[in-house]
Amino acid sequence: MRIDRDQFLEEGYLILRQVIPPDDLKDLRASCESLLDQQKVQWVRDRDSEDPPLGEWEKSAQPRVMVDQIAGQINAASMKVIEIWNHENVHGVSSDLLGVDNASLTEMMMMCSPIKDYGTSGHRGWHRDVYPPFSAPIQAYVDDIVENGPRYVQWNIPLYDDNVLWVIPGSHRRLNTDDENELLSHGAARPFSGGLQADLKAGDGVVYITPILHWGSYYNATMRRTLHGGFSLHTKTHDLSYAEFMNHDVYEAFQEWNERSVRTQNLTEDALRSAINGDTRKYYDALEHLHPGRLEKGRRLTSIFMSKSARRISDLRGLNAKDVPERRRSAATMVHPITLHWGADFCERFSAQEAEVLWERFRPIHEGLQASTELAPPAYEDRPSRHYFYEMPDNLDIDGIIDGWELAEVG
Repeated sequence: MRIDRDQFLEEGYLILRQVIPPDDLKDLRASCESLLDQQKVQWVRDRDSEDPPLGEWEKSAQPRVMVDQIAGQINAASMKVIEIWNHENVHGVSSDLLGVDNASLTEMMMMCSPIKDYGTSGHRGWHRDVYPPFSAPIQAYVDDIVENGPRYVQWNIPLYDDNVLWVIPGSHRRLNTDDENELLSHGAARPFSGGLQADLKAGDGVVYITPILHWGSYYNATMRRTLHGGFSLHTKTHDLSYAEFMNHDVYEAFQEWNERSVRTQNLTEDALRSAINGDTRKYYDALEHLHPGRLEKGRRLTSIFMSKSARRISDLRGLNAKDVPERRRSAATMVHPITLHWGADFCERFSAQEAEVLWERFRPIHEGLQASTELAPPAYEDRPSRHYFYEMPDNLDIDGIIDGWELAEVG
């Protein structure tokens, strides 16, 4: 499949025709329905007392089959849902767009049509797939993308004609315009000026760079089975309990991604232990191995991610962990490989004393990202925080903080 990477980097998305070869569509549709049928049974079992009889399938405007989370339901009949992600038109294209030899699959899911019409109110309005208090201000992402290219590419691959997705070309390289902020602040569920509707035929694909501004526009009962997922250098460890049903080449690909996940977690630990030891040189060496070739803005973004990891380790393992609010402790257990969050088991690698030192190293970065008052900017009004959402604070010198570790006395 021929791609224009320069266009992708500039506009933030590409629409590619016949990502799924026409001859493969029928079997892939059957595989998806097989998996969905099993998921419907599970949704009935999992429904709450106040839920409708069919559970999530009946109450959601966009029922999603989270393929990564249901390994035990996958069998020979549904295996093509897995194998398609290793297809050259998907995995190979993703590697080329990221500029790496072998991109890692980070997530797999399927977005389905609801059983009734929700119109434009069925899902989120225009948004970016980033929640800055969890990760980093939008500006930190933008600066890294402009300087180094994307770290993650995301796909929508419909098995039936699909024009739900809209994007704003180029918005991944900048903050919102005043007009966009005005519309976002009113929750506008309608096309923006300059927006583009991804008109996809069955088997086509749209691949895009988060945090591009995008919108899932309309949800009704028209048949929708759209594969959704993405690739990065980093991934979690995939549950391969369905390995007996996998094509050998696909199995080898997943095995390699799992081995990379282990290596990446070890490199993350190396970086954090270098911080504990106040060894700036080894810290930057570990960052280079995590994200080869990333320059100043890339190192800054990774260090922000590291500061979040340090706080989560402190929340679960620090001397005062028992006093941390349950909401924060729960967040600390999440696994999000793109931002180097590896969950509760990873936090267990550090003692309480190490967690305290680690947090003291990164606390100045965390505090530098906090405003004096609570913020609720456009598109995030429902989730206010003191954390900066869009701009990077002018007075936050992350390199200076890291360079000061060797002189700092902690404890």
